[in-house]
This record gives sequence, structure tokens and C-alpha cells, in this order.
Amino acid sequence: MTIKRKKTRQIHVGPVTVGADAPVSVQSMTNTRTDDVASTVAQIRQLEAAGCEIIRVAVPDMESARAISEIRRQISIPLIADIHFDFRLAIAAARAGAHGLRINPGNIGSKDRIKAVADAAKDHGLSIRIGVNAGSLEKDLRKTGDGTIAAALVKSALRQVENLAGMDFHQVKVSLKSSNVLQTIEAYRLFSEKSDIPLHVGITEAGGLYAGIVKSAIGIGAILADGIGDTLRVSLTRDPVEEVRVGYEILKALNIRRRGPEIISCPTCGRCRIDLFSIAETVEKALLTSTATIKVAIMGCPVNGPGEAREADVGIAGGDGTGVLFKKGQVVKKFPQNQLVNQLLAAVEEFELLKSPTKENNGKKK
Repeated sequence: MTIKRKKTRQIHVGPVTVGADAPVSVQSMTNTRTDDVASTVAQIRQLEAAGCEIIRVAVPDMESARAISEIRRQISIPLIADIHFDFRLAIAAARAGAHGLRINPGNIGSKDRIKAVADAAKDHGLSIRIGVNAGSLEKDLRKTGDGTIAAALVKSALRQVENLAGMDFHQVKVSLKSSNVLQTIEAYRLFSEKSDIPLHVGITEAGGLYAGIVKSAIGIGAILADGIGDTLRVSLTRDPVEEVRVGYEILKALNIRRRGPEIISCPTCGRCRIDLFSIAETVEKALLTSTATIKVAIMGCPVNGPGEAREADVGIAGGDGTGVLFKKGQVVKKFPQNQLVNQLLAAVEEFELLKSPTKENNGKKK
């Protein structure tokens, strides 16, 4: 099954194309103080290595807005300034070199202030994300007598789209987020029926690791499965690198995009005689920044494991002191059990070299 994506308008966030036929891009947001340039840059570089394609930073004050200039100079991916309440911060961030702005229609202020932001964005070639949030809707939409929260989110977004269009500003994308998964899904479906504006997808305030992953996988996954969504961000109370990792796993599960290895592993049972939990965790961490599109299996039984994971490109299984390496279900090597991780990582590296002749040639020249 292939998901048919809705074709939206095309905009740009710096060099990254959003909408139309562009790939669904994975975003995240720093949790450092933006005016602490060194810490912010260090975190963004970690996110870049994990595959983050657009990064957002909080701009709560002028010091943070001014820091954008130096941060942008030291990173490689587009930077979005996240603005609440004070429209002057958006203008300052635009002048400092942000590639895009995120404004919240529930707290950015009057049309005059929005126009000032739009003018600054236009002058500097920026896009704007209208980030509607269920927790901060405009006052007249907080109590909807004729609809749901989802309908109010859509009404807020369309109102701001129309406002910006009236100001001759069209480099716009929209997000309609709630911590309620069903509200969020409904809002994206309603908006997608009414507009071809590109959509940034996410579940806001999703929670810690387990709750956040479950809510995001269900919510973002359901929206993407409908063919809706041009960028995404998984929100976790966690290291933002984990957000990027989960984002790609959602895209991979829906066969929308593949980046890096797909790891499959058995849940273990009474037949398992190896510490599969720690082996799987070690392999996952080692391959976190790998971009190889390879399916890797980590199985607990050397007898049944290779056959049960025959669709994997490479895999390992072990028990009673012996480990095996298999490819497409066929055992190709046996070795002591304590070599399981090293043998698997070497096989993945070999796969990468075979798929990337240039990388192999460069290695030989050194």
C-alpha cells in the first residue's frame, strides 16, 4: 500500500522545500537557552547528525533574537524563531537571520502587529508558520457555541491565512495542535478539506517518552496515513534527538520516507539465552546516526531466529555460547556469543560500503 499525499502549495524554509512533491521533513526544537549560543549550537549539531532538517528555537527576549545571527552562522539547517506575545521579537529575529517565523494567532496581537511581522518576513525572504494551539486560542474562539475545539482551531488558522493573504504574504504553513490526539486528527482533516496550505503536523505537549511516543505515533501517524502533512515534529519531554528518531520511525513505518536502518527484534521468551535487551539497545545507539537503508534483525534464538527474520538484510541470533550472523534468513557465519554486536555492526558497515562505492573508494585512497 502506498499513501497518496495531498498536493499542497509549495513554500520554502531557507533552502528546504515544503509542500507539493517535497519529502515530509522532520523538525525539532532546542531546549537550551537561545541566548546561550554555545549550548544551543552544540544541541543543534547533535540534531543535525540525527537527521533533523529544520530547527526551531524559542525567542522569549531580545537577547535570544540577537543570538540567532551567530547561531545561524554555525549550523547547517534552517532555523525558525518561535515567537509568542511580542511581535517586535519576530521583527528582530527576521533581521538577525532566521529562515522562518512561528507565530501564535492567539497571542501575537492586532492586525497592525501581524502586518509588521509579515512585512519583516517579506523583506527578508522568510516563511511564516501559523501555529494554532488549543490551549491559546483567540478569546472569541475559546467557547465555540456551534462546533468543536477542532473546528475552532481550523477557524483560527484560516482567519490568519486570510489576514496574511490580504497583506500580500503567501509563504505560509499551518499547524493545528492539541494535546488531545483525536481533536488534533479532526482539526487536520477539517483544514485539509478547506485549504491547500502546507501543514506542519504534531501533537503538542505529548508527554514523556512512553506517553509521548504513543500519542505521537497514533496522532501523527493517522494524519500522515490520510496523506496529510508536509513537515512534522514529535514533541517529547526528552532529549530532542529522541524526537527526531521517533519522527523517522513514524515515517518509516508508513513507508513514506526511509532514513537509517530499520531494526526488528524479537520480544524474547523463555527460550532466549542472551541479554537481548542490552544487545538491542547497544546496536540502536551505535546506528543512531547511520543513514544506511538496511533492515537489521536482532533475534534471541539461533534455531528459529534467522527464519523468522528472513526479510532482514542482515541479522544476528545467539544462545548457549554461540552466535550466528545471517543474511536474508540464511546463516553465513558462526562465532562466540560475545561477538554478536561487533559482528552485526561490521556487517552493517560492509552493507553501507557495498551500497556506496564512493565511500569505499575514498577509504581505499587513504
